[in-house]
Amino acid sequence: MAKDDATARYRTLWQAEIDSAALYRAMAANEPNDGVARVYRELAGVEDRHAAFWVDQLAKRGATAGPARPSWRARALAWAARTFGAATVLPTVATLEVADRNDYLQHPETKGTRMTAQERTHARVLSSLLLDPKGAPGGELARIEGRHRNASGNSLRAAVLGANDGLCSNLSLVMGVAGASTSGHVILLTGLAGLLAGACSMALGEWISVTSSRELAQREMGIERDELAAAPEEEREELQLIYEAKGLPADEAKQLSTRLVAEPEHALDVLTREELGLDPTELTGSPRNAAITSFLLFSLGACFPVLPFVFLAGDAAVAVSIGVSSVALYGIGAAITIFTGRPTWRSGGRQLVLGLLAAALTFSLGRLLGVALG
Repeated sequence: MAKDDATARYRTLWQAEIDSAALYRAMAANEPNDGVARVYRELAGVEDRHAAFWVDQLAKRGATAGPARPSWRARALAWAARTFGAATVLPTVATLEVADRNDYLQHPETKGTRMTAQERTHARVLSSLLLDPKGAPGGELARIEGRHRNASGNSLRAAVLGANDGLCSNLSLVMGVAGASTSGHVILLTGLAGLLAGACSMALGEWISVTSSRELAQREMGIERDELAAAPEEEREELQLIYEAKGLPADEAKQLSTRLVAEPEHALDVLTREELGLDPTELTGSPRNAAITSFLLFSLGACFPVLPFVFLAGDAAVAVSIGVSSVALYGIGAAITIFTGRPTWRSGGRQLVLGLLAAALTFSLGRLLGVALG
């Protein structure tokens, strides 16, 4: 029974490779850009080698793969590519490659091969083509190769969102308790408890997130480093393929990839960016600093609804809390326009309305519970 299961699995994997190879050839046949068409043909060649691998696995069990005939789905996509152009099916193919890029990890037969790494490369190449199906001009290569995420923009975004979380969650909590109780001390204690609990939760979540991301990225880089040391020529071919997909002529892509692989550390940096989609400079972030920053930003936002209850009591404290929080809500909404480019009055007003609606909902719920239980 186990043998039959393995045979069926091998045939399924073989069929998937046959489908991919046929589809890439169809895309190459109706691709106006010669460089991109050559990339599609090279991808088809890799899929052919993967299909041959599964044919060998079947042969070891005394089984055959059968006729190499694409499935109806692959034939339909190939027809669309030949009829309307490769760009028509590129988004679908790229999505499938990204979704399946790690599938071979669960098959022990591929251990010790480069099949998983090659599938990941396919996903990366197609993602690059999806951004610019015509390929990027060769003169833009330096800009592409040296791209970095906007770290300062991401930090600012995190600051705005962290403060917004603290403000909205604690405003809703304070208003909910205010609806159920007129005791300023109870409201203040609840607000401070919400501030501390929320800030600790955010800090812990950020620490786990940064730590996990770093560990995963370091593992991926370690695998890439080992592959570069074990098979530098195959890594060079993958880099060449990626650069050709971006529009660089084959000879220039080969020269560039050869030069990069000759310097292992530089090659690892480029492979990390191009093949894994990671920025090595972002792996130096401190989980501790991220946790502390998240704690402080959440606390900052959560302070606004609570502070009035330190100095005031009763309806006056509630009114001032709502007023101060409203100004903060509008300000945070306006700050978000740094990233969206939308009018400040629209984003600020939307943030104000949504925040006050949440506060009104919890206030009403608190009032109902206070009457029912009081």
